[in-house]
Amino acid sequence: MPHRALSYCLACALVACAPARDPIGQHMDQVINGLRPNITVNGQPPVRWTLAERMRHYHVPGVSIAVIDSGKIAWARGFGVKEAGGTDSVTPTTIFEAGSISKPTFALSVMRLVQDGKLNLDEDVNVKLTSWHLPNNKFTEHEKVTLRRILSHNAGLTVHGFPGYEAGTPIPTVPQVLDGIKPANTVPVRVDTFPGAISRYSGGGTTIAMVLVTDVVHEPFPQFMQTTVLGPAGMTHSSYEQPLPVARESEAATAHDNAGNPIKGKYHTYPEMSAAGLWTTASDLATLATVLQHTYAGQTTAVISESTFKQMLTVQKAPFGIGYAVSGSGPTLEFSHDGQDEGFVAKFDAFASRGQGFVVMANGNNGGELLGEIANAVAAEYGWPSHQQVVRSAVPVDPQKLAALAGAYRFQGGDSTTLTVAVNGGRLIVIQPPADTSILFAESDSTFFTGGDGTPIAFAHDALTVDKLYRFAKIPLLHANDRH
Repeated sequence: MPHRALSYCLACALVACAPARDPIGQHMDQVINGLRPNITVNGQPPVRWTLAERMRHYHVPGVSIAVIDSGKIAWARGFGVKEAGGTDSVTPTTIFEAGSISKPTFALSVMRLVQDGKLNLDEDVNVKLTSWHLPNNKFTEHEKVTLRRILSHNAGLTVHGFPGYEAGTPIPTVPQVLDGIKPANTVPVRVDTFPGAISRYSGGGTTIAMVLVTDVVHEPFPQFMQTTVLGPAGMTHSSYEQPLPVARESEAATAHDNAGNPIKGKYHTYPEMSAAGLWTTASDLATLATVLQHTYAGQTTAVISESTFKQMLTVQKAPFGIGYAVSGSGPTLEFSHDGQDEGFVAKFDAFASRGQGFVVMANGNNGGELLGEIANAVAAEYGWPSHQQVVRSAVPVDPQKLAALAGAYRFQGGDSTTLTVAVNGGRLIVIQPPADTSILFAESDSTFFTGGDGTPIAFAHDALTVDKLYRFAKIPLLHANDRH
């Protein structure tokens, strides 16, 4: 056999014996090693982080990720541990509190009742409320609080969100929550502007809708959600039971504070179940997303009909449709929602017709930015039309002008937060205690943006303004003869 032919045969044999490359594993590796900020700066090397290092940075012990591609879950995996200092790993079946992702999931059940003719989206909620009534006032004389307005956050209702109840403390009834009666830890849920006038997020409104639903169906709320949405969608690890049953405690991640410490009692209880009470996994929420994508395509009616779901994805008052935040149109139509309970954060994002999406859940209060960095990595790896990095340009600034901006700046608001501005490597950096440092890139001698998310920072008259809203005044340096 000629030498060249022998070499060719040996090469073929080696290829045949080599392990097959796993494209799914490659995609996952690219994501978890390719976390990135929202912006990239022209002329600067791209910033990339690993998931592990960003979890350490944000003091987040555990993360669960599920990625959707081609209309199905491409991969799902847990990272880190359920509780800081422990050895019990997060897996795809570890349950987390989903926070406000509870709301659009609940909205699906409401729309099922609307679809079945048991509720009317545009009827005054007081018509069918029997166990509690929303007090009327001058704002409701002509415009009424309706389910459509509640589920799209423009009903004029108060109470943005709920802090939950620490283990071992009294838990109020839902009517006590709505009326702000102890042991409730929030103010009464009331109408304080004209229904339909403005878009304003209200977990209080979602809680009113829960009472309306239970008044109509006459069954416990967790059971109703199980039979109406969770079961039909195949969400086998999910429940709205609050508090979490003792038998399921071993499945749950522990909530952690900003510093990464477990909160007392492991997690809070939320009697406001429709607004904040869903226990679930990233995989279960991703399963729900795929069911809804197939619903949008007219391929299933397991939860609701195609026409009902398309109504939910019609913007009522930006940015909300019914339940979900909605953006884009046509092939880029996207439905999403973020979630945060005490010690937990979550992110749900899916395209209606592209068969793509992802869910991330984490057990640390500081995980919001981490979830955004994961989203950017997923979007880049899977070619999403959104969540791609924005390219910004920076200009050089005279070093003496940079030095003049350095110093300590104190917040001119409700607390004494202090930022330190310093020159490092020819650039300004901003340090916020305890350890958050941002590099600033210049647009001019006095206007800059952060290298992570592009937050604008402007300097003027011995002060700086962050995001055009938060003003910090420069603290004068004490001269030697002024010190005591």
